[in-house]
Amino acid sequence: MTADLPSTPDTPVRRAHGWRWAPAWVLTFVALWPAPGYAEAVMVLGALAAIIRLLLGRFRGGTRLLSGPAWALTSALFAAYWLPEAISAIDAVDVGRALREAAVDLRYLPFLWLVASAVANARARRTTFNGLAVIVGIWTLDALAQVVFGTSPLFWGLDQLKQLISGRPMCTLVEVAAVDRLSGFLGPCNLKLGVVMASLSPFLLFAAAKRLDTLGWLLAAGAIGLVILLAGARAAWITYALVLVWSGWRLLGFRRMLGVLAAGVLVLTLLSVSSAQFRDRILRTTHALTANESGVDTALSGRAQIWSAAGCMIVEHPVNGVGARGFREAYPGCDASPETRPAWGEGPALHAHQLVLEVLSETGIIGLLLWLAGVALAWRAWRYATPEAKERARPAMLALAVTVFPFNTHLAFYSTFWGGLTLMLAALYAGSLLARDDE
Repeated sequence: MTADLPSTPDTPVRRAHGWRWAPAWVLTFVALWPAPGYAEAVMVLGALAAIIRLLLGRFRGGTRLLSGPAWALTSALFAAYWLPEAISAIDAVDVGRALREAAVDLRYLPFLWLVASAVANARARRTTFNGLAVIVGIWTLDALAQVVFGTSPLFWGLDQLKQLISGRPMCTLVEVAAVDRLSGFLGPCNLKLGVVMASLSPFLLFAAAKRLDTLGWLLAAGAIGLVILLAGARAAWITYALVLVWSGWRLLGFRRMLGVLAAGVLVLTLLSVSSAQFRDRILRTTHALTANESGVDTALSGRAQIWSAAGCMIVEHPVNGVGARGFREAYPGCDASPETRPAWGEGPALHAHQLVLEVLSETGIIGLLLWLAGVALAWRAWRYATPEAKERARPAMLALAVTVFPFNTHLAFYSTFWGGLTLMLAALYAGSLLARDDE
């Protein structure tokens, strides 16, 4: 990587525009999440194109793609994510799978560089952030249409296309019949609507506030909030509450923010009265107040049993864990009550459902220290950034912060879907905070 040559009368100045196709690639990747196979293919092809182009150019002109600090931070965040799984593979419960996971996840390094380049200057960042806001807005309207008509128009269209191509639907009748919550564009066989919307909501909220000030924020917050509540994932409720408090407090002030929170409580009350499924979730949550182990496990939908098994793995494999994605193999040996049918049904738990426990159980103390090092570097970059840099990176910062908020339950961070989403947010944060605007 070399710096640009100084301009002379014989040396024209080259505009630092980066890769102009990067924003479109990022937006395509996100828009294809309902079809995870295609989304992963787009991610891999983009990462390959990035690394091939860099190698052919021998990394010359790298500062036209990203600033030096952005190169460093994105690479460091990748190392904080990837090194724990590579080290955990040494004596994992399933060494072959752990090694494959570590090898395959090397693709995330050029992926991070490419995503960061999609927000590395004002024009690209405007395209990417506004595009994400539009996508979240479309998903919100689609989910509200499902509330009215009983079917997500986006998923219905994708399902029809899938049947036309392969002759098979995207979801089986059993999966459709078992759904008791809003599924939206992801469909009844992929019930992640709430957590996805909560994590990406800052992009729409900040864009709406920028265009319509308080009114825009209130309209967007209300629409997204209703979708997330009906999507049923209580982890998403916590994530979205953090988003509302952080973004709304700065815009509305103390008194009006209290009014928004009061309105949210009112909506919760009305939904608990009108919806049997929603009422069941509220009642299940209140079981945590019974102060006994079974009540807490019921409130957490069986996660107390999973967390107990995670604790067992941490004790038995404290240094480097059982191996990334090795939780399901190690679970039977750490299940404290194998004779009892778990709350989630048959089979072992697939992951720890909590970030800190996942990192500790699968990658050990070494993994947790490396993750904390990544957090420290991200925080240090924010602390020493200029006010202008913080302002332009605020949507990505908030989205990343609430996604990895440790006092919540989570999807698997070493899975393809949630790992890719989290690393995308990390790259958007690093690329926008350390963009070339200040140079």
